[in-house]
Amino acid sequence: MELGAFSVSLAVKDIEVSKSFYETLGFTVFMGDQSHGWLIMKNGAHAIGLFQGMFDRNILTFNPGWNSDAQPLEKFTDVRELQRQLKQHGLSLSSEADERSAGPASVMLADPDGNMILLDQHV
Repeated sequence: MELGAFSVSLAVKDIEVSKSFYETLGFTVFMGDQSHGWLIMKNGAHAIGLFQGMFDRNILTFNPGWNSDAQPLEKFTDVRELQRQLKQHGLSLSSEADERSAGPASVMLADPDGNMILLDQHV
C-alpha cells in the first residue's frame, strides 16, 4: 500500500517556541502560515508539521499524490482506493472520504494504541 509523503503533525502549545526548537535541530520552514497556526518544517527529507490549536494530539500524516517536497506525483494511489483497501483489511475508520468524489479528500484511523493516522490527499 503506497501512502505517499510522510510527516508527523505535532499539536504544539506555542508555535514560535516549537519553531525555534526545531530550527535548533536543523529544520527550516518549508511552507505554512504561522499567523494561522501552522508550519511545515523540513530537515533534508524529514518533515514535521507544527499545528497550534488545530487538534489535541500528534498525528502520523501521509499525503497520497505528493512526494517529500510536496510536489504532485504523476502516478499515485487515490485516497478513496486506499480507503477501500483499509476497509477490506477490516480496519475501522474514524473519518472517510466520499467515494463519489474526486481530488482532495482525507481519511482518518487509529492504530491499536490510539495513535491517529491521517491520509490527506491534496491533489
